[in-house]
This record gives sequence, C-alpha cells and structure tokens, in this order.
Amino acid sequence: MSYALVTGAAKGIGKAIAAELAERNYKLLLIDLDENSLDKTAEELSAKYQVHVHTLHQDVSAPDALQNIFTFTTPYHDQLSVVVNNAGYGINGAFEQLSLDEQLNIIDVNVKAQVKLSYTYIPILRQFPKAYLLNLASTTAYQTVPYLNIYAATKAFALSFTRGLRYELRNSGISVSALSPGSTDTDFVNRARMGQHTRRIADRFNMTAEQVAKIAVNGLFSGKAEILPGAVNKLNAWLPKFFPKVFVEKIAAGIYEPKEPTGTTFALPS
Repeated sequence: MSYALVTGAAKGIGKAIAAELAERNYKLLLIDLDENSLDKTAEELSAKYQVHVHTLHQDVSAPDALQNIFTFTTPYHDQLSVVVNNAGYGINGAFEQLSLDEQLNIIDVNVKAQVKLSYTYIPILRQFPKAYLLNLASTTAYQTVPYLNIYAATKAFALSFTRGLRYELRNSGISVSALSPGSTDTDFVNRARMGQHTRRIADRFNMTAEQVAKIAVNGLFSGKAEILPGAVNKLNAWLPKFFPKVFVEKIAAGIYEPKEPTGTTFALPS
C-alpha cells in the first residue's frame, strides 16, 4: 500500500477525500489545525478501513509549517505517491471592512501553502512510475466574486497554477489535477461568516462532501486536468464565458453581498 498526504483533513471535503483514499487501501498522512476533529477522523478512518493513519496538528500558514510537515512525512517518503493540497478557507464581506491580517492569512493558506507543498513534494512524487497531485480550486476561480474577493482570487491562482504545473510535468509520471467544488455541505459557510441570504442560496445547490470526494478521487486517478463535481458546478464554470464580466460580477455580488451585520471576529483557518 502507498501513502497519501491530505491537508485540511479533519472535516469536510478533506476528510471525505481521505476516506475515499483509505477505501482504495491508501495509508494516510493527515494534517489539520483542528486537533480534536483530526484525532476523531483518524480514529474513525483507521477503524473503518483498517489502514494506518498518522496525523499532524499544524497550521499550514505558520512560519515553521513546511519544515514540520516535511519532518512528519519523511519516514514515509518511499511510499508517498499521492498529495492532496486541500487546506483553505475564505471570509465573506467587503474587502475594506475585513481586517488586512485575516485576508493576508487567506493568501498564506490558499496560495502560499499550496505552492510550498507542491514544490516540496514534487521531487518525492517523481520517484514513482505513477503519482498524483491534487490542488483545491473552486468554482469561484472562473469569475470575479465581489464580497468573497480574496478567496475567489486565491482560487483563480490555484486553478491557473495547477494547470501550468500539469503542463510542465506532462512528461513525468505525475498527474496534476485541480478540484473545483461549488456549494458543499461543510463548515465552510460558518468559517466564512456568511449571512443567511447567502446560506439560503447555497443550500439549494449543496452537494455532500462525500459526493464531491468520490468525483474528485475518481477524476484524480483518471488523470483529469480540472474536476468539476456535478452538473450545476460545471454550468457555473462554463456560463460566465458567454456573458459580459460586469453582468457576472453583479450576479455574484447579489449572492455574496452581506444583507445583515456579520461581525468582525477573527476566524482561524482549518
């Protein structure tokens, strides 16, 4: 059995992807900031799938994160053939009304950590005849999204970065894919401090994390460049190409513009 590394693995899509990989007999290296949830997930997956699960409680945006993660995974490098950069989060609200620090931290988690881990683990993945790298993007990567501005911009980066990386590695044994989920029934809306108006719209189109993960892992192992789970998400990625940008921006703003006070409590990534 090979090992798979998954960041942001305690809950939601990350946990569901870890479960899909465990079902395929991958041993797991799981990383998350939420230590309690991570431990519960590890115990659950180990018992259900009878695979080895190792965990690291780590904020991927911390200055020492890369060194800590590399040290954690080093004993398993000769078996590590799958890397999933899932960690990420966003904050809903107008750019100037959110703190600069928390918006910069979104970039640290969604962009810098993804780049650092990709750079670090590509040499490890090269040792295998076939290996896989999955980076998390989003349907927000395909358009401008006012009031979810920094998050959407980081996901546009993730999509572009992943496609470019895929091309550069086309002659290697590493298959690189971007996963672009849309509304998913996870804790994302709570961490993002989304208002009831946005939540009601999201609830109409929610997929489960398990549905997204199954499509994601199937797509990853099929060698897809972009994985868009579900017909609605495919439509959301495709339609903006055919309308004026200002029209698309207005529609997105109508969904994400806060209709009630959301507060400014700092939200740690998880």
